[in-house]
Amino acid sequence: MLELSDKIIQEHHLTAMMITHNMTDAIRHGNRLIMMDRGRIVLDISGEEKKRLTKADLLARFAEKAGVQEETDEVLLS
Repeated sequence: MLELSDKIIQEHHLTAMMITHNMTDAIRHGNRLIMMDRGRIVLDISGEEKKRLTKADLLARFAEKAGVQEETDEVLLS
C-alpha cells in the first residue's frame, strides 16, 4: 500500500502526510521526516541527510534531542 501511495504521489506531484510510529517506514517513505515528543518537534530531517539515515541513527538522535538518557521503552515505542 505504501509503495502504491508513493507512486501516486510522485506521478501526480501531490503533497501527502503520513503519521506513523514505524520508524522504518518513516525513513523509507517521503522526503521529510518530522519527529515529535510530547507535542513539540524535536527532529526535522530532509534531503541527503534523510537518505543516509538509519533506524539506529534516528533513535540515537531522538534520545539526544528529547533528553532521554537511555533507550527505554519510551524511546522505542514513541
